[in-house]
Amino acid sequence: MAEYPDDLKYQDSHEYVRLDGEIATIGITEFAVRELGEIVFVELPEIGKTFAKGDELGTIESVKAVGELYSPVTGAVVESNNALIDDPELLNDDPYGEGWLLKIRVDDPSELDDALTASQYSALVEGAE
Repeated sequence: MAEYPDDLKYQDSHEYVRLDGEIATIGITEFAVRELGEIVFVELPEIGKTFAKGDELGTIESVKAVGELYSPVTGAVVESNNALIDDPELLNDDPYGEGWLLKIRVDDPSELDDALTASQYSALVEGAE
């Protein structure tokens, strides 16, 4: 059974958010990584591009599927994890650390008020693990 860090907020679309002030670090959960399998390519947006909550941010391609990445918040991209371009397997190895995807300057942190806690997310995916 996967572990889900308590300091993160989760979306039912399997993204996680670590909010530090007005900067949200976004990635995908260990559950999503396992469902995708071996990740071979990551497409992320350019720095400065803005997104509304729920917009598609990019795609993650594995040997068995292509998954879309959705923005859990409204804001502008301030950093992309360029290490994933050369080494997309970082997502498989460390989804909550070296495998983060984007950092977004959040317009309204209250958009995360309806996000799932670690225990709620764990319960959501429990039957599928």
